[in-house]
Amino acid sequence: MAIETIIIAIFIIAGFIGGIRLMQSPRTAHWGNRLGALSMLIAIIWAFIETGEEGIVTALLFIIAGSVIGLILGQSVKMIHMPQTVGLLNGLGGAASALVAGSAVMNGQAYEAAVVSWSSSSLALAIGTLTFGGSLIAVLKLHGIALQKPFQLPFHGCVLRLILLTVLVLVILNSTTTGEYFTILLPLIITGALLGGLFMTLRIGGADMPIIISLLNSLSGIAAAIAGIAVKNIILAGTGTLVGVAGLILTRVMCRAMNRSLLAVLTGFSPDTESRSQVPDDERAPSSTEATAVDSKEPSPHENVSDSQTTQSEKSEDGPADTEEQLPRIIQNAESIIIVPGYGMAVAQAQQSVRNLANALEKEEKEVHFGIHPV
Repeated sequence: MAIETIIIAIFIIAGFIGGIRLMQSPRTAHWGNRLGALSMLIAIIWAFIETGEEGIVTALLFIIAGSVIGLILGQSVKMIHMPQTVGLLNGLGGAASALVAGSAVMNGQAYEAAVVSWSSSSLALAIGTLTFGGSLIAVLKLHGIALQKPFQLPFHGCVLRLILLTVLVLVILNSTTTGEYFTILLPLIITGALLGGLFMTLRIGGADMPIIISLLNSLSGIAAAIAGIAVKNIILAGTGTLVGVAGLILTRVMCRAMNRSLLAVLTGFSPDTESRSQVPDDERAPSSTEATAVDSKEPSPHENVSDSQTTQSEKSEDGPADTEEQLPRIIQNAESIIIVPGYGMAVAQAQQSVRNLANALEKEEKEVHFGIHPV
């Protein structure tokens, strides 16, 4: 591998990392987007330089067509539809990685380094197809076209595990036989991975959908990284790894913010029972019942008994602090209020109502802040 390729790859990956860093703040996010786009443009130009002029006209036509579609989509999509747009892009990224891996097999590139190339091509094909299938269902759910509610078949978890295990066995078999039966095994891998993605996303509910979108984003990056290994492209492998790691970090942050583990999301456990026990105590946020319990702890021996009894009676009359009936009085008595808009508010299109509430509270000289939830 030429030294100039390694240098260019380091600069491109550093550009992507810098773009992600800039996008952590709303003030610099637009510069982060521009830096990421510039890094991608350099990667495309360098890919043409390395591969030569063969097929450059066809490639440019597809790039122009994709750019036009992307510009139209970016300008027309509403913010309320951003989650399904991201899901669609994740799916297309997975499909692109699967096509790259499939083309490496069809063009004979996987024959050069037997087991390594065949295993990387087969694995990238499987992960990319799984990402595409899962993202397709996620987009349908988020856009309200079909399957909005969690859909679970009998023995759903067992069927999903069996499908994924079968795909893994097919990948290993295709690798160890160095593609001797690839005309039979590759269609089976594609079908199994597609079914795995569909089954994985079918039973995900609306509240957990941002987590699965982030996970699919990570899988699309992992598929790209493995496809980069298959076609011996260090830039594709490096940038794919960056996307995969960033997606996994974001998925973990979301799970911690929702007091859920990734296993609980994928298996459909209740967030109030099994899933909470799977998140370490020092990492999860306190629930509303835990917060109420802190306020209603037993009085110490040094406290005045009559005062503590009065406090307990007042609390029993007021009821739990998180009940919907008590919310207006709690807001009326509060001096400082923090509103944390979530995805549910966006889906309900309650933006104007929230703004009106904040204006009304500020007129009563209350201190109002807005927070950002990680999800």
